[in-house]
Amino acid sequence: MQNKHSIEVGKYLVSPMIKPQSDGSFAASVSIRSGQGMASHDRVMRFTPSFHSPRAAIRYATAEGLAWIQAH
Repeated sequence: MQNKHSIEVGKYLVSPMIKPQSDGSFAASVSIRSGQGMASHDRVMRFTPSFHSPRAAIRYATAEGLAWIQAH
């Protein structure tokens, strides 16, 4: 299922995600999916910085996901 912030880049689907924290900040992670069906692979990266806004967390996760694709 694709979220509204997902970006298709070639064979990859980059899906940034955020999670509210108890202190009011936001944690960021990103899913990088490739392939389809039984041949699909999903790499999930969780990041340690916390963010003051959901928008900042989404931007960071998206940038990290795109950087990973460029490196691979």
